[in-house]
Amino acid sequence: MKILIAGGNGLIGKKLAVLLERTGNEVVAASRSSGVDLMTGKGLDAAIRGVDAVVDVLNSPSFEDQAVLEFFQATTTHLLQAEAATGVKHHVALSVVGSDRVPDSGYLRAKSAQENLIKAANVPFTILRATQFFEFAPGIAQFSVVDGKYRLPTALMQPVAADDVAACLVEVVSAAPRNGILELGGPEKIRLHEFVDRYLKATEVPHTIEIDPTATYFGAAIDDRSLVPQGHAVLGNLRYQDWLENLRF
Repeated sequence: MKILIAGGNGLIGKKLAVLLERTGNEVVAASRSSGVDLMTGKGLDAAIRGVDAVVDVLNSPSFEDQAVLEFFQATTTHLLQAEAATGVKHHVALSVVGSDRVPDSGYLRAKSAQENLIKAANVPFTILRATQFFEFAPGIAQFSVVDGKYRLPTALMQPVAADDVAACLVEVVSAAPRNGILELGGPEKIRLHEFVDRYLKATEVPHTIEIDPTATYFGAAIDDRSLVPQGHAVLGNLRYQDWLENLRF
């Protein structure tokens, strides 16, 4: 197939491109560096010509509530319009587990709005919701610092390796459109404060964890159901401890 990756220069996009090319697909990376501006649609018509499927792994450069909403609305609208006009057979979008369960999060509200645009369009689709990546550990840690301590909630999460996300996307785009949602999580659940603690220990960062059940996740209140798949989910293979043991820092 000829597959366009929106966000092909990002963490998942790069891994996905390698896997798709390895299995004989032709990959087109749509990004500003390749002359495609998905916020305006500039360059998209030429890039999407002859494409069989589109995989959207874009992420917003800003997490401010209004900016992230406008980003996902604009980029998704331009992609879907171009796909409908050129007969693209499958739109695959990477979303987030819990996007419909954490109303306090502007980012997750934006992802939910993106999902709704995809469902309402006339392009066959599959939405893959993934849990937090192992690679998010440093960012989560940094955001949680209050008065020199890492203040974190006890909520459950089920993090997954970026490599497993990319591998799952290959399977999704290679299959028929589901016209629905598939969820992906890691092989094991872990509490958020433990997730950060184990990362900081593995990277030998001196730290003090302050466990607070009322602490927020990037400003949003969460509980044990917020960040883990509900019901059936595909599970990644790599365990968090194995990933930590292979870190290079």
